[in-house]
Amino acid sequence: MIALSRLISRFAELFGGDPDFVVHAPGRVNLIGEHTDYNDGFVLPVALQFGCTLLGRRREDRVVRAYSETFTEMAEFDAARPARDAELRWIDYLQAVAHILNQVGSASQGMDILVAGDVPIGAGLSSSAALEVGACLAFEASSGISLTPIDRAMAAQRAEREFVGVQCGIMDQFVSCNAQAGHALLLDTRTLGFQHVPIRLSGVSIVIGDTRKSRGLVDSEYNFRRSQCEEAVRLIAEQHQGVTALRDVTRDMLDYLGIQLDPVSARRARHVVTENLRVQQAAEALSSGDARTLGRLMTESHASLRDDYQVSCRELDVMVETALSVEGVYGSRMTGAGFGGCTVSLVDTQAVDDFQQTVGSIYASATGLAPAFYTCEASAGAQRLL
Repeated sequence: MIALSRLISRFAELFGGDPDFVVHAPGRVNLIGEHTDYNDGFVLPVALQFGCTLLGRRREDRVVRAYSETFTEMAEFDAARPARDAELRWIDYLQAVAHILNQVGSASQGMDILVAGDVPIGAGLSSSAALEVGACLAFEASSGISLTPIDRAMAAQRAEREFVGVQCGIMDQFVSCNAQAGHALLLDTRTLGFQHVPIRLSGVSIVIGDTRKSRGLVDSEYNFRRSQCEEAVRLIAEQHQGVTALRDVTRDMLDYLGIQLDPVSARRARHVVTENLRVQQAAEALSSGDARTLGRLMTESHASLRDDYQVSCRELDVMVETALSVEGVYGSRMTGAGFGGCTVSLVDTQAVDDFQQTVGSIYASATGLAPAFYTCEASAGAQRLL
């Protein structure tokens, strides 16, 4: 988290005086369970030490005047009439949250606000969800309202889907709101039932590798993959009553029907069905400290995302394959929506330095990109700091 004292001084420079409130929302890394959340499946994310911090002061009108430290830009809008910019700028995520709060009857109040984030943008670590959740907390503080963590997550998800235009699942916003330090979060995205899974990996570290290959969800095939899953559900439901999402499809059912599905639908469905099974097995392995089983499941997940769901890319594959060649690595996979972004690896803590040097050197030579690495610290969910 960025030093709060520095941000308070920065707020005073920009707006004159101290903030009324400070809120923080974390980004996330998903250990396993990719592209399952919008299929009513299971996910196992961890909230990160990186996030979005917002310092604000209530205004008496409904103007939101915001400054982004990341983009070094001031922007403003009318919270009563938010309107998305054609360029989809950072300010639109704040407008998106104002739009949803207005719809649910919680009129968003104006404020002066400083937005500072340290989640790498475009890396698949949910910088947008952290901003949305943080914006929701900020509007709550300025407007004198209070949402439950689950309602806050759902409002932030609606902001991304209905205003920004990405048909995302609930995972990113949900873990940002509900995470517990030292734990992963096992979430059933259909029922929103969840449990905090203790991370009992003695002598083992979770290492994120940023390929520095950026991708934008709106411009990627994310929404297309979702429509392909819906088509697979439609075809399977013709043979099996009660199937409303790939969550309802069993491995036996898929094996029996696979020959009747077109090849693309069969591959997309196979990934989601097998990934749901891997998530539940991974949660058990994580809580029991079984790094070998967890690592194997992560590696199997990457192969499924690469071959069946087809959302990997050369950079992700090179980083995963190189990671798996290093002594002390239990498993590795792409994490996030794909087409770039990050990998997550399970590494013997004593081998982390060697892992970063070896993978970094080989990856840079193979791709011409200089990667970045972060050791994951499982952090708490969104909160008001002041």
